[in-house]
Amino acid sequence: MDEIVNKVQESGLISMDLATFKPNVALVELDISEQLWQGLVLKEKDFRTWVKDTEWSEFEGKAVYVHCKVDAIIPTWAYMLIGSRLLPFSSDFIIGTKEDLEKHLILKRIKSEPLEDYTDGRIIIKGCADVADPAYAMTELVKHLQPVAKSIMYGEPCSTVPVFKRPR
Repeated sequence: MDEIVNKVQESGLISMDLATFKPNVALVELDISEQLWQGLVLKEKDFRTWVKDTEWSEFEGKAVYVHCKVDAIIPTWAYMLIGSRLLPFSSDFIIGTKEDLEKHLILKRIKSEPLEDYTDGRIIIKGCADVADPAYAMTELVKHLQPVAKSIMYGEPCSTVPVFKRPR
């Protein structure tokens, strides 16, 4: 009986799944709209009291997106103050939406990918992944890998779409 040969493995193709870049940390919302006076204005003294009294350690090991869900003008220093308090417990926080945070974490993970593993590689980026913004993630992955890759394709090994090929 003939041995079964994995032609994809023998081809030297490097298959990448976007799912590996999906955040694997709890994403936590911090909505400051509850700190507004009459739902409209942020009062500095009250806000500073809230910041002082908040148990920031509850955010330890979590990724946090800070926002205000109502249409109010929030002074920049308010976000800076929150960031200052979050920093000892979470370096992964942003001012923005949950999707913004997911994109930030995906980009951080992509940039941590060692380029030497992909030098002169023929890379296939799989198309199906449950990430916040697949087009964003794939584009960032191309930006990261293209300087070292021999070629980049989209899809599955049995059916790929060429994206980049280094000139000879």
